[in-house]
Amino acid sequence: MFIVHNNRLMQRIAIIGCGNLGRSIAEGLAESGKDEFGITVTRRNTAAIADLVPKGINVIRDNSEAVRSSDMIILAVKPYNVDQVLSEVNGELDASRHVIVSAASGVSITSMRKQVGDKIPVFRAMPNTATLVRSSITCISHDGADAAIVDSVHNLFNHVGRSVEIREDLMEAATVLGACGIAYAMRFIRAMTQGGIQIGFSAELASLIASQTVKGAAELLLQGQSHPESEIDKVTTPKGCTIVGLNEMEHAGFSSSLIKGIVSSFEEIGS
Repeated sequence: MFIVHNNRLMQRIAIIGCGNLGRSIAEGLAESGKDEFGITVTRRNTAAIADLVPKGINVIRDNSEAVRSSDMIILAVKPYNVDQVLSEVNGELDASRHVIVSAASGVSITSMRKQVGDKIPVFRAMPNTATLVRSSITCISHDGADAAIVDSVHNLFNHVGRSVEIREDLMEAATVLGACGIAYAMRFIRAMTQGGIQIGFSAELASLIASQTVKGAAELLLQGQSHPESEIDKVTTPKGCTIVGLNEMEHAGFSSSLIKGIVSSFEEIGS
């Protein structure tokens, strides 16, 4: 699964479907693994992604050509296009070297195997657009791939954030919590920014303070491995402004509305 390039081992990656997610994966990998990955991306309108070429990314239209020149194939297409793409490239697949990783929500490994058979390792992965800044959480599942191949897939996504392995039946839930979750977090930051403007900050400064505050809160949990409530307790003093604000938000349904939104998104995927 590797070639030698400039005296280094380089894994060849094909990203089929270079939309927002495919592009963010490609750019994140190119930035973090300049000497480790050879990246080819495909899109019908190659002019729309021509700016990726100076970053060392090969841009082409032909999916079959991308598969021939790569070893790991990431499907970043819409779910309804997965079957068509696999049918198109099926003749190019080689069980001795190819690995398929689908980032398409709702498309099971079983359904993909109807196209590619039982010999090609098939994975599902759900990253988010924070791959662009190498801060994604990527949930990965498979149906019993060899340990070395599993490590290779995790290694790839660890270059653009962190990866965790989950059961396949949790992949739709992972889509909501990890991928849709980017939008939820953005909406929270926007609301914080709007509140900051109302109490006196410029829009630019309010956005900076809100974004860095959210980043810092996440790092406290990730690095300290603590519970959110324990960190909240550290900044809520008796009769203080923090607890007053939190209680007002809860009275307005803050936690409840967020939970309902997550559940509604999950139910929409299953409908």
